[in-house]
Amino acid sequence: MKLIAPTTAAPATLTPIPAFADNYIWMVQKNGHALVVDPGDATPVLAWIDQGLVLDAILVTHHHNDHTGGVRALHQRTGARVYGPRHENLPYRDVPLSEGDSVDLPGLGLHFQVLDIPGHTAGHIAYVGLIGADQPLIFCGDTLFSSGCGRLFEGTPAQMVESLGKIGTLPVKTLVCCAHEYTAANIRWALQVEPENVALQARAREVAELRAQGKPTLPSRLGLELQTNPFLRIRHADVRAAAQRQAANPLSSPEAVFACLRHWKNEFK
Repeated sequence: MKLIAPTTAAPATLTPIPAFADNYIWMVQKNGHALVVDPGDATPVLAWIDQGLVLDAILVTHHHNDHTGGVRALHQRTGARVYGPRHENLPYRDVPLSEGDSVDLPGLGLHFQVLDIPGHTAGHIAYVGLIGADQPLIFCGDTLFSSGCGRLFEGTPAQMVESLGKIGTLPVKTLVCCAHEYTAANIRWALQVEPENVALQARAREVAELRAQGKPTLPSRLGLELQTNPFLRIRHADVRAAAQRQAANPLSSPEAVFACLRHWKNEFK
């Protein structure tokens, strides 16, 4: 995937706006303009917009209400254009998107490409772009979390393996903008899968410090996730062996390893 650099040199500011108990609504600001991603609640977004920002765009990754609940109110208040998955029912959408489509935002000087990443929901999409001359990022909704991934509410293990595989081919410095603050809980489980993973141990310490200070653990970076996220490491010998110890039958494919890990994580307390 060839990413298009920003058309203006002004720096972009990336902000995770907290919402509900553990959601993040991502905002990018540049040149007095802004976009938001997955606004489940309009109120915290409007608190930012009312400081003098022009909201150009609302990007939606999937149809769940904690990602879409504020879309209509924000659109009505600001006139921002709403982009969202072509194959999902949303409360409001101006531009339907699927893989191969792109989003151009002249006011922000930014360009995003769309990936289909079904699994968590049937029509889930992601937005991939550069927010600096050499800084890629992905807004991945609930498909990939730091040290975890989304539950399979509508998709299959095979779909999620393919979707995570797409994300895994992006540059390792890609900022991973997940939609939930699940990192600490995910790491507790990931350490059961790979207790000897030194990178994961270091990430656990970092996350504990961040949360103790009330700071977000996100965005993560893809290179870090490739080192510490069991769902991106289903072909790694230690992860396969850990999954096999949980399984009643031989795990003969990456999809089977993933399904076992996902079931294990679902049941983990």
